[in-house]
Amino acid sequence: MYEEIRYEVSDPVATITMNRPDALNAFTNCMLVEIRHALGKAEKDERVVGIALTGEGRGFCAGMDMNALNFMPGGKGAAGGNLSALEAHPGDPDPGPNFQVTFSYLMSIRKPLIAAINGACKGLGFVFAMLCEMRFVQRQAKFTTAFSQRELITKHGVSWILPRLAGPGRALDLLWSTRKFTGEETQQPGLAEHLVETGEAPEAAVGYISELESVVSPTSLKVIKAQVYRHLNMQLGKAMAQTNTWMAESLERDDFREGVRCFMERRPPAFDRIKAE
Repeated sequence: MYEEIRYEVSDPVATITMNRPDALNAFTNCMLVEIRHALGKAEKDERVVGIALTGEGRGFCAGMDMNALNFMPGGKGAAGGNLSALEAHPGDPDPGPNFQVTFSYLMSIRKPLIAAINGACKGLGFVFAMLCEMRFVQRQAKFTTAFSQRELITKHGVSWILPRLAGPGRALDLLWSTRKFTGEETQQPGLAEHLVETGEAPEAAVGYISELESVVSPTSLKVIKAQVYRHLNMQLGKAMAQTNTWMAESLERDDFREGVRCFMERRPPAFDRIKAE
């Protein structure tokens, strides 16, 4: 079905593999459209609790293919677009309209999205990695932002997310200098949640999602993700008020009753999966 990615589901994980290894998985418009389509499929698949995004071969993603740059949409169109992945779910807790512009839609996916960074990660590939919830990074992976080398500014939300992950000073260093750094260096500035050995990132990301599925409610994962992103843009009082509303709703769900029962009965939980809309 897809030309430039692989999409595989092994309950409870959907794995999206960027599949242009000879080009270090550099993006084309086709690949960007296919990734977005695959993420939509994963959202609607009740088997899928979380999604792993990785690259085939030696690279995660080397940015935008230079041959495709002349056709890169300027913030609109099929590859980026201004439509949220949550557009079909207006009643669900979601990060809100701030996460419906170009590639910030990655943050509006209702399920955990984890980058398994197995190699070269730069430019727009770096953007995608930063906009995932977590990053499992192999030690030998190489990173660079690359934007200022092309006389470009920081694009697609990196100026918003990177200072929150690494702090303003480290973010500016990485963005100004475009210096290369390895997976070994990503934990200190807070870019990698998990550092793993060569070849282990995809398996580690899949294992993490599988462990989540075995102990926590998929609905809780969805709502907590929305809380974290939405509340980054709120004052504390408004965030607390919204939390109180969503907490009251969670107390009415079957998953809450199941969580109490499984604790009392000392057994694994049997939480509901997120229903397809």
